[in-house]
Amino acid sequence: MKTHATGAALSSSTPSTRPWHILPVIVLAQFAGTSVWFSGNAVIAELDRVLGLGGPAHGAVTSAVQGGFIAGTLVFALFNIADRWRPRDVFLACAVLAALANGAMALLPQLDSGRYPALLAARFAAGFFLAGIYPVGMKIAASWYREGLGAALGWLVGALVVGTALPHLLRGSLPAGGWVPVVLAVSLLAVAGGVLLHRVVPEGPFLQPAPKFDPGALVRAFAAPDFRASAFGYFGHMWELYTLWAFAPLMLAAYAQRHGVGIDVPLWSFFIIGAGGLGCVAGGLVSRRAGSARVAFGQLGLSGLCCLASPLAYALPPIGFLAFMVFWGVVVAGDSPQFSALNAATAPRAFVGSALTIANCIGFAISVVSLQAMSLAADRLPVAWWFVPVAIGPALGLLACRRLAARGA
Repeated sequence: MKTHATGAALSSSTPSTRPWHILPVIVLAQFAGTSVWFSGNAVIAELDRVLGLGGPAHGAVTSAVQGGFIAGTLVFALFNIADRWRPRDVFLACAVLAALANGAMALLPQLDSGRYPALLAARFAAGFFLAGIYPVGMKIAASWYREGLGAALGWLVGALVVGTALPHLLRGSLPAGGWVPVVLAVSLLAVAGGVLLHRVVPEGPFLQPAPKFDPGALVRAFAAPDFRASAFGYFGHMWELYTLWAFAPLMLAAYAQRHGVGIDVPLWSFFIIGAGGLGCVAGGLVSRRAGSARVAFGQLGLSGLCCLASPLAYALPPIGFLAFMVFWGVVVAGDSPQFSALNAATAPRAFVGSALTIANCIGFAISVVSLQAMSLAADRLPVAWWFVPVAIGPALGLLACRRLAARGA
């Protein structure tokens, strides 16, 4: 077992003493590592043709990644992985392992049977090791910031959002049928990000060991009214977020078919999902004056309105529809770092780490339920009406956190 350095050689970390490259490199590494997240979604049409997956595969592939991330988050918390070993070692190892799990999709056509279960297992494994990339990258960033961490997290979550969108851009840049290069390029990028962070960014002077994970914190944390309000707002956000990201390409394709127009689906999927990075960064800047609760409440309200207005958007001309979808992409993700900041600020101090882990796991479990519900609804509702029922998530989230927003928490 290794113990990680705490950066004691650096007595403090302020904008004047912290190396300028720390945040940009962490952001770049986070972007590269999390590109694995939606790699399967970006090539799902080709996988369906090659492997004969069938109708429910679209939601199931995303749900497998989400399930892996939930399992990985719990395992990492139970065994204090990022405290037993240096966080940057954990980040590198998980980047390599996530890349291998992602690259395994390229081998699926070689199997004689069991291709669909193997695909889901590979996506689950990729999600599991993402638990050592996204949260651990944030832990490394926090070790360099005593002040200004909220704005830094806005950049980090923005990097995750753009990284999630990247496979769609790669898919759009290649000719039809070129899905294997997308998968392999994403895997190589994830490894490169892990190596870059490991070699360039040491742990900072404010690195703190995480408190021991306590599953019993579930009851005690949710007994605190402010944490309960923040967490339920976050759950409403998670009900919508990954469902929109997963089904945006299908919505674009349906609009193009309905109106008989040409839309570059992979490219616009990248723009819609990646636009959330702007929402994260801008929301982080605005939150310095308005407070995280008001920013989160405002963006969650706007994304909920987009759910309700989505049937009308299908009547717009192409430029109007695409502008609507990009705006939706901005606000659907922009509240993520603000809810993270709110959860951290309102969690009981005695078990803040356990409370955040539990809230994250519940949030991602909710996204799995939403994805599966959408897969069922997609067979029963016209595409223009898919997201009207999804508005229940943002509505309940707004109801839960309205008191925090009113007082500007």
